Amino acid sequence: MVLLLGSYPPRECGIATFMHDVKTSFDGAFASRTDVIAIDEPGGEARRYPPEVVARLQEQNRFSYKEIARLIDRHPAELLNIQHEYGLFGGERGEWLVSLLDDVTKPVVLTMHTVLPEPDDVMLRVTRELCERSSRVVSLSATGRDLLERVYGVDPDRLRVIHHGVPDVPFTTTDAAKASFGIGQRMVISTFGLINRGKGLEYAIEAMRDVVARHPEVLYLILGETHPVVRRREGESYRESLQELVRSYGLQYNVQLVDKYLDFDELVSYLQATDIYLTPYLNPVQIVSGTLAYAVGCGKAIVSTPYLYAQELLAYGRGFLCEFRDARSIAENVTALLDDPSLRRATERRAYRFGRQMTWSHVAREYGRLFVELQPPGEMPLVTSA
Repeated sequence: MVLLLGSYPPRECGIATFMHDVKTSFDGAFASRTDVIAIDEPGGEARRYPPEVVARLQEQNRFSYKEIARLIDRHPAELLNIQHEYGLFGGERGEWLVSLLDDVTKPVVLTMHTVLPEPDDVMLRVTRELCERSSRVVSLSATGRDLLERVYGVDPDRLRVIHHGVPDVPFTTTDAAKASFGIGQRMVISTFGLINRGKGLEYAIEAMRDVVARHPEVLYLILGETHPVVRRREGESYRESLQELVRSYGLQYNVQLVDKYLDFDELVSYLQATDIYLTPYLNPVQIVSGTLAYAVGCGKAIVSTPYLYAQELLAYGRGFLCEFRDARSIAENVTALLDDPSLRRATERRAYRFGRQMTWSHVAREYGRLFVELQPPGEMPLVTSA
């Protein structure tokens, strides 16, 4: 049995969605029951969780870390998997998690969702201490694994790469999905995910002026609500500024902001209706993007700024890279794909083939093999195939 620690639905954040997908796919692959310890941010105490959540770590309550460590050791699970993001844990750079691991005697698998190439002194120290206290450290990309070894000095024997999971969907045309949304035969460009200023959406909207001049049938969908943390801090000011850009450029027919947190089925349906997926993100050192992974897994033609994860995932003709903060570069790459259907289809096929190793069932098996590595000799199997 495995115990998971991280944020969890109905909390709206990328790690929560990821952890739910890991649990669901792992339990399905191995006919197991995985329990969850959910992390509550300040103000999240009233949240109601599903029954698999057996405990709640209070992010800013130092005593809670001691309580949860004791619970982990009492729990019948043989192993703990932490889905890690620095901002989920209390203390500077989430350093309170180190003290929790000091009190845990079970094997720990630490899945790192952020690995910066130039960490400050505190992040470097905290990361090293977390990795030293973990039996295995998982990166979601080869780039992240290399950084953990080369920059953070993590023992390479502890490191593993397990890709971000993606839905296992057929490689199909967009016709049926477009019909379900009433889009008709319009060419659809999309970006999805929780909205914040780091997404670079203003440059994508500006790029649509040139794209629409050549392809007036284009519809650009910006799918997702404002990130809850951003909404608490600044309200909807960023979304409102994007909507004003759309109006000022006269793009109301061609750009739509869909203000909704998409569930899994909605997300996949929108992706299946998409002809070109666009990630104009501004952070050059981002090593993971669930949205980009999903687009690859669904076999989409992709245009992205060259952050680290995009460089890795879109190599060998699996997508196209544009310049940061450059609307013209975005427009040129998008237009090239719209102008040449054969290029677009070839790009889609390459992305889809690569994505087969990233499906959630494959990811679950990879985690299963890793967990079995940590079993003491002679014990009953930690996981068995369903």
